Amino acid sequence: MPAADVAVTGLGVVSPAGTELTEFWGALCAGRPTARRDPALAGLPVELCCRVTGFDAEAELGGQLSRRLDRFTQLALGAARRAVTDAKLDPAGWPSERVGVVLGVASNSLDGYAREFRRLDEGRPRGISPYAMPRSLPNMAAGEVAALLDARGPNFVANSACASGATAIGVGRDLLRSGACDVVLAGGSESGCVPMTAASFAQLRVLARESEHPERACRPFGEGRDGFVLGEGAAVLVLESAAHARSRNAPVRARLRGYGASADAYRPASPHPSGRGAEQAVRSALADAGCLPRHVRHVNAHGTGTQLGDAVEAAVLRRVFGAGPEGSGDFEAAAPEGPVPADCAGRERPSVPPVTATKGVTGHALGASGAIEAAATVLALQEQVVPPTAGIDRADPALGLDVVTGAPRTVPMEAALSDSFGFGGQNAVLLFTVA
Repeated sequence: MPAADVAVTGLGVVSPAGTELTEFWGALCAGRPTARRDPALAGLPVELCCRVTGFDAEAELGGQLSRRLDRFTQLALGAARRAVTDAKLDPAGWPSERVGVVLGVASNSLDGYAREFRRLDEGRPRGISPYAMPRSLPNMAAGEVAALLDARGPNFVANSACASGATAIGVGRDLLRSGACDVVLAGGSESGCVPMTAASFAQLRVLARESEHPERACRPFGEGRDGFVLGEGAAVLVLESAAHARSRNAPVRARLRGYGASADAYRPASPHPSGRGAEQAVRSALADAGCLPRHVRHVNAHGTGTQLGDAVEAAVLRRVFGAGPEGSGDFEAAAPEGPVPADCAGRERPSVPPVTATKGVTGHALGASGAIEAAATVLALQEQVVPPTAGIDRADPALGLDVVTGAPRTVPMEAALSDSFGFGGQNAVLLFTVA
């Protein structure tokens, strides 16, 4: 099945920037950061977090179900339901055995475990909830989505740290290409706003420490950046084969044409200093899509706001897109032989395309971040607009990137990239084109 035959027909987002698409997109375009002091993190070295508001799990899922689930699974169910509704699909009538679910989750619920470990430490093992184990397993996000929506096809969770959501979308696309599914609900979910997670990341010295002005704490690609702000959220994309989408006259938001994955094979918590793994993933996504670097008009960057991570990603983008002394332009070898697909056609672009970093608004939702940013990339393609990077007035000039700041920028585009990189040196890059 050719790459063009994978359609994005639905989006569902539950994020600190909004729980409905119009609200989410509006917050991104306004460059409105969501970082706040979080009472749950009081007394920790870093007290900032980007929490989802406006999502009432009990009201949406019912009291019994919501109480049984950990936060990351609640968010996953909310995003999946929204995505299916957006795609105008009816689970009561779809081919259940041909509907898969692949979600990215980076870790189990440290918040849930903390509560149960306290009971164990207090000598009350019989006080531990019988749901303590099953609700904390990462795979439960996908399993509960399947149970709620009667999706009986392949069902699992991808774990590649902060690249998990993007990995899940890429693997979901592969299930469609293989013919195993007609529909795949692909995305990610995570809640990192818990004390153990915050304390652990603080010890790694990767969290932004600006506390007086939380709205400027996370500064992706900005001068003086010192880390990211933890967040939470979920996003699910409905992926369909073109044949299935046509059979029901489904509106198509975008096409998922390319997916590249790689490993740095370097260190557990630092990217390779040359960015070799990230560059490999970007080039693989381009080649998979049959696109050249000059055909890409926008990059939704991983952009966490750390000094090293942003510098490495910037160097990779300069090399791939030919900006500055490190680049050499098109890199024709990145694309397979044969004509360039029509939706990857376009005029020459000799420099890095406009870049944005969604985490400036949403914070870093860990395993969900790649899925949230993929949804933002699809919306950018649809609207032909690149949202600004929040938290900065201008980008660090040493990085050599065209980072959109201040206000949204109208950009005619046929193709856009979404980058995701994770601990363990695991990288995933998605390439979307217009419908």
